[in-house]
Amino acid sequence: MILVDLGFIDDGQLTSIEEEARQTDTPVERIALDRGLINEDQLLQATAELHGMTLVNLDDVKPTPEALKAVPQNMAELYKMLPLKIEADILTVVMSDPNNLMALDDLRNMLGIRKVEAQLGPVSKIQQALAKAYSTTKEETIADLIATMATDVDLGYGRRETSIDIASVEEMANAAPVRKLVNMVLLMGIKDHASDVHFEPFEDEYKMRYRCDGVLYEMVPPPRHLATAISSRIKVMSNLDIAERRLPQDGRIELNIGGNTVDMRVSVLPTMFGESIVIRILDKGRVGLDLEKIGMPQDVLTEFRYVMSKPNGITLVTGPTGAGKTTTLYSALSELNVITDKIITTEDPVEYEIDGLMQCQINHEIDLTFANALRSILRQDPDKILVGEIRDLETAQIAVQASLTGHMVFSTLHTNDAPGAITRLRDMGVEPFLITATLEGILAQRLVRKICPACKTEFEPSRDQLMELNLRPEDVRGRKFYFGEGCDKCNNLGYKGRTGIYE
Repeated sequence: MILVDLGFIDDGQLTSIEEEARQTDTPVERIALDRGLINEDQLLQATAELHGMTLVNLDDVKPTPEALKAVPQNMAELYKMLPLKIEADILTVVMSDPNNLMALDDLRNMLGIRKVEAQLGPVSKIQQALAKAYSTTKEETIADLIATMATDVDLGYGRRETSIDIASVEEMANAAPVRKLVNMVLLMGIKDHASDVHFEPFEDEYKMRYRCDGVLYEMVPPPRHLATAISSRIKVMSNLDIAERRLPQDGRIELNIGGNTVDMRVSVLPTMFGESIVIRILDKGRVGLDLEKIGMPQDVLTEFRYVMSKPNGITLVTGPTGAGKTTTLYSALSELNVITDKIITTEDPVEYEIDGLMQCQINHEIDLTFANALRSILRQDPDKILVGEIRDLETAQIAVQASLTGHMVFSTLHTNDAPGAITRLRDMGVEPFLITATLEGILAQRLVRKICPACKTEFEPSRDQLMELNLRPEDVRGRKFYFGEGCDKCNNLGYKGRTGIYE
């Protein structure tokens, strides 16, 4: 044991620590630190010795301008890495987590360099050094990068592209400016908590937009002639066919940033003026699968828990696309995820991986539909089943049969309100008596923006504003009203984050 070899603890202390580590599933080093047997510096020294890394005193090193320019500030902060130098296509960084090898690979691929060498340092000192290093260096923004790319030579791809030279496209996709632009756009989307990033070709322009808190915001547009290079770069990152421009394609990008896995689902759609690309950002580190924390009122939460705890039946969550239906169902299944029950899901796609759940992804290319998957799931001895969406009569009928044979089925529907789910099922062709026998509960939901807490300001609403909400002055007497003025924390929008409203 490295802590004993270095003389930081003795064999008796190690035995006691190892016993606690087995019982609590906590690393030995963390227990030794919590007990006060070692300090942070000794832990770093042991970690460096164990992994054969160089331990850096950040007071004695100074990052080179070349390294700071190669790694944008937002990327360095997300990865919690301080770039020190870049020589012979090798980038040297200081990091605090030697086990985060995926971050090193992601950084190498993003920057298109041969190798990233890691040295070790305390995370608090790394964050201080990052703030100091980048405070004296103007961070290159997307607007700055686009301004330099606007002077590049137009590579000759017309607005209505009918043929392409694959070799030229590959060269364009791997060009440093294009690679850097796409990386910066994706990282900024993650940092700003965007749910989607849109790349949209039009006849005379190429737009890039983020969807934050349900609203689309436009970025500085890149030159129109870079549309092919940008779309090809995204295809390369998501392992799609860059030569195929006539058919829709779906892919996936997975990044490990700051210890969090960020999954990105890529959708490519051919349009009249090029390929429209939408990237859905699924940041697992940002999603809290806890029914107590998704904004559900206590009376609704009590009813929902009562319904979802039943041994059989169908529970539906309804609402438009992007209303948080999947998050609500994941939160419910996480609460029901116990060793005594088998839970199987069939989804299109599997958005978040949850330990303890058997998750099956739909694949229409091989005819693995919701209905076909559900038939097989019933032979897997499940207790609870999640069907991503009831889209047709066949899926609805199998879900009904599953609930009648002792299974609890959770699913979603696209309806405007909770009662509309019954109308939708009848419209599909499900018999009314089967709906009565199986349907246990329907939860309709929406996501609404929250006022930014940093710039929340009290105000007195006018009579006209109250009338718009069907309220009278006497209805709100003694109540306080707020609005967001806009500040740096919310990008001057007045709103930050979203919460659910439920029926």
